Amino acid sequence: MIRAMQRDLPVLIQGGMGVAVSDWRLARAVSEAGHLGVVSGTALDAVMARRLQLGDPGGHIRRALAAFPVPEAAERILARYFVAGGKGADQRFKPTLMKRDRPSRNLRDLLVAANFVEVYLAKEGHPGPVGINYLEKLQAPTLPSLYGAMLAGVDYVLMGAGIPRAIPAVLDKLAEGLPVEMKLDVKESGRDDDFRTRFDPATVMNGGVSPVKRPAFLAIVSSHVLAVMLARRIEIPVDGFIVEAPTAGGHNAPPRGKLQLNEAGEPIYGDRDVPDLAVLRELGLPFWLAGGYAEPGRVREALELGAAGVQVGTAFAYCEESGFDSDVKRRVLELSRQAQARVFTDPLASPSGFPFKVVPLEGTLSDSEVYGKRTRICDLGYLRTAYRKDDGKIGWRCPAEPVDDYVRKGGAAEDTVGRKCLCNSLMANVGLGQIQRQGDPELTLITSGDDVSDVARFLPPGADSYTAVDVIRHLLPDG
Repeated sequence: MIRAMQRDLPVLIQGGMGVAVSDWRLARAVSEAGHLGVVSGTALDAVMARRLQLGDPGGHIRRALAAFPVPEAAERILARYFVAGGKGADQRFKPTLMKRDRPSRNLRDLLVAANFVEVYLAKEGHPGPVGINYLEKLQAPTLPSLYGAMLAGVDYVLMGAGIPRAIPAVLDKLAEGLPVEMKLDVKESGRDDDFRTRFDPATVMNGGVSPVKRPAFLAIVSSHVLAVMLARRIEIPVDGFIVEAPTAGGHNAPPRGKLQLNEAGEPIYGDRDVPDLAVLRELGLPFWLAGGYAEPGRVREALELGAAGVQVGTAFAYCEESGFDSDVKRRVLELSRQAQARVFTDPLASPSGFPFKVVPLEGTLSDSEVYGKRTRICDLGYLRTAYRKDDGKIGWRCPAEPVDDYVRKGGAAEDTVGRKCLCNSLMANVGLGQIQRQGDPELTLITSGDDVSDVARFLPPGADSYTAVDVIRHLLPDG
């Protein structure tokens, strides 16, 4: 079996951020510069479908689909979603199917193809390594998504927001073209329940399955205790770790112990939340440090502590190549210039239950008045939680969906307070927001790490924007 872990490990890993913020353009720019570019694997089926409905500017998706090894599936996807010239600005996006533990053929093919396309475009035209980032919490689409990325030759898989103990063995089997399964986390399930999601590469490849490269797997952790478990207490260990501090953007691990909030209402992290790097070094696996490492001195510090390097996200999030809407970048960079950009670690915003970093920005869902006016709807469903229904089957619910629906499914009404629809807002962040049936556009909710406060430092003198290479030169001035 061929593994992708390089002898010359990357010093710099570009974070896999949000929905399509770390898109193929950003990952390719970083990879071409000699570092590990990473695409976000979250919601790629909806991302590709909506890009096609916008007319596929530049023809990039159609070019990648032409290389997809199952032409019939590619043709079905184009027939279903491609709109020549793009849909009208006031027209809704055609919906993709909600995620299920047993996806239809159309959804399965869309997941495989979308992950193939994003990695294919990121790797196109250069020999540099490319990774893809997933959330362990999003279990239903994981298996076909992994296989699609592997068909395109992805070099690294990164995964956090949970305990990804099953993934190393899954990658081994997918590399051989074998069927795989993964246990689903299902609320209210009993001791005798055994809920699983399954995927067989042969069902996509029409029986013509060939071995593919097995990518290296990096688990994103915040605790040395979890790192020990993933390195020594599962049958097939992980290949390395990204150790994230709570200053990193997006979802953060909750503080260990009883949740306590500061005066601003943010979770308080303490000594128990600081991983023991001596333990990590003893494991003998490479690790990268993340969260506040976007300075040359911090990179040197990480290397001196025994890390292979650092992962940097926020600095790349606002560069020209990132998927953030151009107006979002402009507004945040201007706030940073004025020393007014900041983040709020919201303990309630994410339906996942993990703390979620939010950039307070006028007109976005960070504004309580704007949030209160939004009509609740769950029409993407990535962050839904599986639960056991009375008939023993799986149901799906989300604390950000309409309150009555959530309560009818057995959820507690108090769990819906303050919850925001990250699925729709993160799509809006990258210019792919839906228009609700009553005509209201879905609004943005910006997430970044603490480093957003000074992200304008990457701007060259007199410039209003900066590139991925500008970030790299700042971080690694000596190359």
